Amino acid sequence: MKGFDSKFEDLPDYILGVTREIWEGRGVATLHRYYAPDIPVRTPASVVVGNRGVIAATLATLAELPDRVLLGEDVIWSGDEETGFLSSHRILSVATHAGDGAYGTATGRPLRYRAIADCAAKENVIYDEWLVRDQGAIVRQLGLDPRRFAADRIAAEGGPDRCVKPLTPETDVEGRYRGRGNDHPRGAAYADLVTRIMDADLAAVREHYDRAVQVETPGGVTGHGRDAADRFWMALRSAFPSAEFRIHHVIGREDPQMPPRAALRWSLWGRHDGFGAFGEPTGANVYVLGLSHAEFGPRGLRREWVLYDETAIWKQILLHAG
Repeated sequence: MKGFDSKFEDLPDYILGVTREIWEGRGVATLHRYYAPDIPVRTPASVVVGNRGVIAATLATLAELPDRVLLGEDVIWSGDEETGFLSSHRILSVATHAGDGAYGTATGRPLRYRAIADCAAKENVIYDEWLVRDQGAIVRQLGLDPRRFAADRIAAEGGPDRCVKPLTPETDVEGRYRGRGNDHPRGAAYADLVTRIMDADLAAVREHYDRAVQVETPGGVTGHGRDAADRFWMALRSAFPSAEFRIHHVIGREDPQMPPRAALRWSLWGRHDGFGAFGEPTGANVYVLGLSHAEFGPRGLRREWVLYDETAIWKQILLHAG
């Protein structure tokens, strides 16, 4: 690949290799080389600009989860070496809560959770990123409630006026990546499917999901069958029925020895004005950043992974309530 270190065979090898080098190889200092000095990293909890902020966050996580292992399940990517690449990297992390930090006093409890990172890269440098961790899964495994955790973070960060503000269109920053993905039919089909569901056309689930579909959803929840997919999507959309749904990025791929796959980056932006996944309506303005992956088989969508950060949503709801 033009401009990339010769030790990397292709983009997935680069993404998996850099991740392993940084975390398990303890090469945190390599972020000075692999991450652009002005990179914006957007998580639902905040927006950080610059690789120094990324280094600080990485060190803090390693102090709290020192044995964390990041298992790269898939890299779904688009682009080329001339215009740059966008990788959507799905990670299963296993770790022990062995140090004090953002999750409180060390408990010694084992953790297992997923994250998806959308990273724009060119010539050996990652220069734009969107990252969603399953914070709901993490805090529940530590015996915490996502709503209570969000309230505790607001207090620890100085209260409603001083706390770190979650990602919204108002707190976001514009990065250098302008791509929208590719025009592969699998990506287009998945984008159309999720759009139909968000438009309340839930019949799309029975039409396009495999009867034996496996769905992995926030909170570390694994579901099987179309009813599990239906319940998940309905609970989310019914909590924000008037929110604007947008798809920001679409990738479809078919690679040797892999099923056809797709990756989406999407959002909901609007009021918490319905009953659903987040309790009684509060009228709070809420931004939901979602990242999702799908695999297709002969009978439709056969496996799906969807991530958003429950704690960041609760933080926005609680900040609205003061």
